[in-house]
Amino acid sequence: MTAATRSQTHKHHRDIVVIGASAGGVSALLELVKALPADFPAPIFIVQHVAADSPSILPQLLNSVSALQVRHPQNGETIEPGVIYVARPDHHLLLEGDQVLVARGPKENRFRPSIDALFRSVAYTFGPRVIGVVLTGYLDDGTSGLWSMQRMGGVAVVQDPRDAEQPSMPTNALEFVDADHLVPLAELGALLVRLTAEPAPARPKLPADQLDLLKIELTIAKQGGGFELGIIDKGKLTPFTCPDCHGALTQLIEGKLIRYRCHTGHAYTVSALLSEVTASVESLLYQGMRGLEETKMLLHNIGTHFAETQQTEVAALFFRKADDAGEQARVMLQSIHKQEALSGDLQFEENKLPFSAG
Repeated sequence: MTAATRSQTHKHHRDIVVIGASAGGVSALLELVKALPADFPAPIFIVQHVAADSPSILPQLLNSVSALQVRHPQNGETIEPGVIYVARPDHHLLLEGDQVLVARGPKENRFRPSIDALFRSVAYTFGPRVIGVVLTGYLDDGTSGLWSMQRMGGVAVVQDPRDAEQPSMPTNALEFVDADHLVPLAELGALLVRLTAEPAPARPKLPADQLDLLKIELTIAKQGGGFELGIIDKGKLTPFTCPDCHGALTQLIEGKLIRYRCHTGHAYTVSALLSEVTASVESLLYQGMRGLEETKMLLHNIGTHFAETQQTEVAALFFRKADDAGEQARVMLQSIHKQEALSGDLQFEENKLPFSAG
């Protein structure tokens, strides 16, 4: 029985589960799927951050402990209850109607697959039928999508940060989303079983402009082309540029959450954008330091040549210049250390400072 057929029989039950995880997610997912019964009534869609160029063995790992079938879906595949669908590396996992979409749209928060992209797609398509889960991980992928999902009537579930291997993703989700359920991993399986038996409320009515933005972002995740879709007109155009393609960034506000999307389609939360900009600046600083160190070596080599030919005054001049270049290189290294302190990762991990619109 397909999800579409099932929805005709049980029109008002929560029958779509989506899960996002990053660092520490593999072990968390293994523990979770062990707890799910063979007659689990809903399809489950998982985005686990993995390197784009690494083959994913997550379906095999989960299949080894799960009573449910686990697989990478094919594009256009009809969804079925009781199947766990895992996003492929370097591909977004999206839903449209009762079909899975496997797409290579623009990255979000530096990732493809994106948790936010999956969550928004199910929010737009299934509304209050959705149960969204944010598990362990760094930074805040999943927060924006969970916010949109809850706005569309879905249930927001967050792993207790005290229970998470990496608490940043759950912590950030809780900062911007009033979670319906906050649970340790050991209780999550039973909670999902209980929630899928609950009736879903009516789809809430949202302003047309918010629904339009959600539709545009879903289309961007499928195919890109943010400029033609009018993303620039959906927020405030900023003087900032995309770290990936250097396109103009538009600022979007979701409750207290600030996000940015460029006109080609890349998207960032504040923390992800700060991390990317910081990394870019750090790279440039290292290039500058390398250039100064090469200058020092060249000047010292020239000075040595003049010293060997008894031209001591000229040699001394080049040695002084070499020392000056070395001092500039040391100053550059100090700047690199200061730049690292501005990283979004460190802001969240060390200072626990949330970025919000108010």
